[in-house]
Amino acid sequence: MASTWFETVSLAQKRAKQLLPPSVYGALIAGSEKGVTIAQNQEAFAQIGLAPHVAGHKPHRELNTEVMGIPLSLPVLISPTGVQAVHPDGEIAVARAAANRGTAIGLSSFASKSIEDVTAVNENTLFQVYWSGTREQMLQRLDRAKKAGAKGIIATLDWSFSNGRDWGSPWIPERLDVRTAAKFAPQALTRPKWLYTFLKSGRVPDLTAPNLQASGGEAPTFFGAYGEWMGTPPPTWEDVAWLRKQWDGPFMLKGVTRIDDAKRAVGAGVTAISVSNHGGNNLDTTPATIRMLPGIAEAVGDEVEVLLDGGVRRGSDVAKAVALGAKAVMIGRAYLWGLAANGQAGVENVLDILRGGLEAAVLGQGKASIHELSPDDLVVPEGFFLRLGDPRGTSGPMIDRQAAQPQPTAARASE
Repeated sequence: MASTWFETVSLAQKRAKQLLPPSVYGALIAGSEKGVTIAQNQEAFAQIGLAPHVAGHKPHRELNTEVMGIPLSLPVLISPTGVQAVHPDGEIAVARAAANRGTAIGLSSFASKSIEDVTAVNENTLFQVYWSGTREQMLQRLDRAKKAGAKGIIATLDWSFSNGRDWGSPWIPERLDVRTAAKFAPQALTRPKWLYTFLKSGRVPDLTAPNLQASGGEAPTFFGAYGEWMGTPPPTWEDVAWLRKQWDGPFMLKGVTRIDDAKRAVGAGVTAISVSNHGGNNLDTTPATIRMLPGIAEAVGDEVEVLLDGGVRRGSDVAKAVALGAKAVMIGRAYLWGLAANGQAGVENVLDILRGGLEAAVLGQGKASIHELSPDDLVVPEGFFLRLGDPRGTSGPMIDRQAAQPQPTAARASE
């Protein structure tokens, strides 16, 4: 057990770095430009303190919730991530782990496993779509997801095009043919455990996107799918409303960071929004999502479910997000580190870490349920919260620096 189990997500990441070829690990780090947003997503959680009680703790804690009509054993969902060469079981292992721990998985259009294979092992699957290709192609993908049994849709529209990374971008081949395999061999040989895992499975990393495969055609390569997406004109709010109307079930819009956009999302008829900056892979220097969550939750939380993703690494992070108005959080890199470290069991390990930390936070705050958490349970620095695009202010990009003036010992989401 000591050789496979890890006690924090940080340790899982360190193990992943030791096990994965450098280019694979680099693809998971991703990020853009200087990496400011990646760092701040995590650092912002550390700036928020907890205000625990010394006595009166409850003997039992309720951690379960419901998101988009799906009952969850804890307020943590698997966020969709693209093609991965982390483990031969890929999203199948992740989906099984999520099912075993009572939660849902978001499956990317760019995933390495098909929607049919994932729903077969986890009925609580949400299919993620980009605004990519023609409307007819998008309808075909939605229809396929419906037939496969997807419970809902996650529309990700916040991804722009990164202009490079200060630490250099990893080498990712178009496909693994003989020539690229030979080029990649020196990296693979330095990571024998990773190489053995794939050799034992009888498979090589699949760099295609099977969920974007047209009927009767071949699955496009990741870069082929990426090229289609880059060549598609960006969606308007009318396009968002059209896309939402094509799906008769729960529908999440992921990537919201502004109050005015959150209100437009409500107008488009979405079921849920995720306050997200794409994990720092989008526009660098976008503020940490936890700083923008309370204003958005206050503005639209009575009309749609509000989730958060970006920087969640501990159960206490989950508690802080829930206290500030999130129905649940979504995790991306955190579970990928677990997958790299120990396959399906590693993802379960990560979910167990988050559950344990969340329960400890709820216990310490003297609560019987996550639904009792509130801003009064937190200690937040003055001026921490941001209200981007607040319609009460001037039009256009705006930060209302007077919006949040918490007391030294507590923060109120309504401020």
